[in-house]
Amino acid sequence: MAGRLREFCRKRLVALKRKPQIIAMLVLVVAYLYYSLNLSQIANTTALINGPHMGLAEFAVMLFSALGLVSFLNSFPHRKKANVPMLILTFLMIGLLIYCDIYYGSRITIALTREESPISPTGKNAFVAVAQNVVRVHMILVIIGAALLALLPAYAPLIRKINTNIEVAGNSDMGAIDISGEDA
Repeated sequence: MAGRLREFCRKRLVALKRKPQIIAMLVLVVAYLYYSLNLSQIANTTALINGPHMGLAEFAVMLFSALGLVSFLNSFPHRKKANVPMLILTFLMIGLLIYCDIYYGSRITIALTREESPISPTGKNAFVAVAQNVVRVHMILVIIGAALLALLPAYAPLIRKINTNIEVAGNSDMGAIDISGEDA
């Protein structure tokens, strides 16, 4: 069992050495899934607050998340150099995601702190606090993903230095092998 686990981990490390950009992509996928799975909280908050362009910001986050992942996948074609225009487009979409999260979060803050009939994020409106936290966590995950993508040239050589060779017993004494072809 330990040998299987060790071989599984080694294979994952080899795959990571070949495509180190998978780390940034996984972080962005986690951010997308986190936002998507909490979309009902976001939608309920949008319906309650009904601030200007909140629904548009919510839609833009979903749209740019999906398109950002597609452009990310096209930024690193198989066995070719990075596609710089697609990489720039990926960073542009990440920037738009961060802007939309900041805008949506500010609309929630305005609704909670306004003087005239502020919304209380407790009781039946507890989803507002959940949505505010979802937006913050999503923004943090997207920033981490962008940082990992930007720092890819720095940490990719370090990952490639990881030794994933298999030590095979009996290969150390290659001179002792009889290759003459004579039967004894």
